[in-house]
Amino acid sequence: MSEKREKFIKLAEGRTQAALDAIRKIGNLSNRRAYEFDDGDVRKIVKALRDAASDLERKFGSTSAVEKDVFKL
Repeated sequence: MSEKREKFIKLAEGRTQAALDAIRKIGNLSNRRAYEFDDGDVRKIVKALRDAASDLERKFGSTSAVEKDVFKL
């Protein structure tokens, strides 16, 4: 296995696990006893995650650069 492949696997596994953990933590915000939010907040969060996943797919599908967005409610 090439060095580039090994590096990709190591980084992809770690970063993907970190992203999955972060998404699970966002899910923890659904506890209405601890947090106050409305449907609009939820839609914004879900849209931001879907947009990020779409950008990820585009990046792997082409070499074009996509601007980095900062999420705000």
